[in-house]
Amino acid sequence: MSNYDVIVIGAGHNGLTSACYLAKAGLKALVLERRHIVGGAVCTQSDLIPGYKIDVGSAVHIMIHLTPVLRDLELDKHGLEYIDMDPWAYYPIEGSNSGIAFYKSLDKTCESIAKISAHDAEAYRAFVQHWGELNEGIFETFLQPPTPGRIFWTMMKRNIRNWRSRKLWSSLDTTRQLMAPYGQVIDELFEHPSMRTAMAWLSAQSGPAPSEVASGDMLGWNAMLHKCGAKRAKGGSGALTQAMARKLESDGGTIMTGASVREIAQEGEGWRVSYGSESGGTVETAFAKRVISACHVQTLFLKLLKDCPVELQKRVKRIRVGNGFGIMARFAVDELPQYGGGSKGVQPYHSAMQLLCPSIDYLNSSHRDFSSGLPPCEPSVVAMTFSAIDSTLTPPGKHLLYTWGQYHPYELSNGEHWDKIAEREADKLYSLVCRYAPNMKGKVIDRYIQTPLELERTLGLVRANVMHVEMSIDQMFMFRPLPELSTYRTPLPGLYLTGASTHPGGGVFAASGYNTAQVVLADAGI
Repeated sequence: MSNYDVIVIGAGHNGLTSACYLAKAGLKALVLERRHIVGGAVCTQSDLIPGYKIDVGSAVHIMIHLTPVLRDLELDKHGLEYIDMDPWAYYPIEGSNSGIAFYKSLDKTCESIAKISAHDAEAYRAFVQHWGELNEGIFETFLQPPTPGRIFWTMMKRNIRNWRSRKLWSSLDTTRQLMAPYGQVIDELFEHPSMRTAMAWLSAQSGPAPSEVASGDMLGWNAMLHKCGAKRAKGGSGALTQAMARKLESDGGTIMTGASVREIAQEGEGWRVSYGSESGGTVETAFAKRVISACHVQTLFLKLLKDCPVELQKRVKRIRVGNGFGIMARFAVDELPQYGGGSKGVQPYHSAMQLLCPSIDYLNSSHRDFSSGLPPCEPSVVAMTFSAIDSTLTPPGKHLLYTWGQYHPYELSNGEHWDKIAEREADKLYSLVCRYAPNMKGKVIDRYIQTPLELERTLGLVRANVMHVEMSIDQMFMFRPLPELSTYRTPLPGLYLTGASTHPGGGVFAASGYNTAQVVLADAGI
């Protein structure tokens, strides 16, 4: 049996972040990864479509640039390079040659909005100033364990030092908007149907529907992108986790891929972890005083942990995971989509998340179908064309088109099976792209489809929720995933949690991994 100071279960970006900080501090760290490659949902593969580097999880990196992680771990020295997405989002207006471009520059964004609505341009400027200040305060709470006292003290400090913060947090109307559905707040702030739809589809990316109560900050968070922008890792999203792996190994850490954890059990004053190939064969064991689980919270407590306390197991089973989230189809294509009948070639909007959603009613219809357990008849799409800004992804003259369709249920109510309808549902996503960009008809070379079922199989995303558990107010901050698990420690000494199941949730953020590492180091007296 090999001995380590800490064993991390899962080599997603949060697990690797924790392991990197611990190895940097001198601890002997082992990371066990079930798949053949590190990265979890931040991973890029070159073996899916020959000649193409395909992301199998997230594609856009935003919030990690607001944390100290990239700087602390000096990932640029390990091959990580970022490309700015500017504009970071683009809403093409169907049937016209125009659209709304969202740049890191607030002025440039407002200039774009003013072309369709002078009122909404000014309203957007006020929105960013108001919600940007609000979310800077909220963001401070993301880089620490979310106890009520800590959150209250963080807000108090900002209010004491900053008059604008004090004014915002004492505003009953701000509180009302935080507690309101974000769809309602959008209607209050903006007038033009295209602006309302663009903001609703952007805000929907965290999961809740526009009608969900207490979701106001799903809209408000978009203001933060004018501070950090959005970026692409050169060579694919997985370039981030590959750089983390190189950093970890340079500090003496060990990574084992193809190492599926079978059981985690308490042994003496530490933990015994059994692992082996998913296909069977020899089972090996390793021992550590501390274990960090970077997999789904239900995977840990309902499958891997031996002798889990019965009451805790019951509570974990009741955590709301939901019924899926979306579907991803990655297309190798001959050319880039041209919106509004524009000339061929790379356009500024090709760096952006392209928001293809004709109307609020269209978006709501997708969610109604989802709520009924049906694939949406008319799915909304986020299209992404990163080969336009990164030539390393494709063969010369070819491109990648990623399409993300939201509100696709994991469990279908009509008796269909995802393996049988995958091609049909991917066709729907591509059809919407062609509706906006007719030049894309007949331009598909090959494709890789990730249905909700495939997301669970490949990435371990239980019921295909890319945020692990629902991002609703009752499962955020000190309630995520449960109050007794919210500070990254578990009731079992030496067993810790990290990843999207924990505060502050999903996305390429690394805040959870960073926070967990600080908690473990404190417990280790380092």
